[in-house]
Amino acid sequence: MLGLQYFRFEELWTPMFLFGMAAIVILYFYLIGPWREKHDPQAPPATRLQKTMFVSAAVMLYLVHGGPFNLLGHLMFTFHMINMSVSYLVVPPLVLLGIPSFLWIKMFSAPFWRRFSFMMHPIMCLVLFNVLFSVYHVPIVHDYVMTHFAVHRLYYLILLITSFMMWWQITVPVPEWARLTDLKRMAYVFANGMLLTPACALIIFAKSSMYAIYSDPNVWVTAMGYCVSGDPARLLESFSGPQFFNLMDVVEDQQLGGIVMKFVQEIMYGIILIYIFKQWFKREHTEDELPNSNPNTGTA
Repeated sequence: MLGLQYFRFEELWTPMFLFGMAAIVILYFYLIGPWREKHDPQAPPATRLQKTMFVSAAVMLYLVHGGPFNLLGHLMFTFHMINMSVSYLVVPPLVLLGIPSFLWIKMFSAPFWRRFSFMMHPIMCLVLFNVLFSVYHVPIVHDYVMTHFAVHRLYYLILLITSFMMWWQITVPVPEWARLTDLKRMAYVFANGMLLTPACALIIFAKSSMYAIYSDPNVWVTAMGYCVSGDPARLLESFSGPQFFNLMDVVEDQQLGGIVMKFVQEIMYGIILIYIFKQWFKREHTEDELPNSNPNTGTA
């Protein structure tokens, strides 16, 4: 089982994080149910698809940050990249589309948010997310973040927020707030793909191990302090290092991780391009089918 049998239940499943995610799901169903009926009964109810997307996003976010995938991400780089892909390329669009537009309007219609509107400029969102994501995968930055827990939590939180900001421009959960046309949204998706490619290529084509936490037992033990209770140094008494758990050579694991990231990116961006194209096609044909309202139109 990839070495998971050597760890305790609470180290694998992080019960407190599970309770937190369960509370968020319960709050979601309260807001789209009883709260909507009381405060905004005219708002369209959440569809079954929206509920499925939100719950799926919550389950995936829990698994990669509180479940076994979180621990596996500290044992193999491939799983780390799976976690990154799910966290920043899969979860945000599911959450944005899973929450009905009336809730977004309720949350962000307050005048307080206007002072931050400049941060939602599409170009700024594009640059912020991709720069933070790419810089994170510079070896010295990656190892520092992974071995300093306060920095780790802060960086991951900022990266998550900027990923939502970037995906907002693409999914546009409140259509009347859209800043980009459908064609520009498609171009925006392509731009994201291009900006993420160098980081993936750097990892895929590297000929040697880039990240110390997957090759140096001492650095690995420090990073494992994020996942296990007590003194993580005790792990070296039983295991030689991360290589004990790795199914592949360190470089092969690293290359596969880069491939996984690129693959998930292409799949998600492909799906979202189809989604945008369908919206654009439906809108264009709806406009074409509208009756001509010009009173002067007629036969001579």
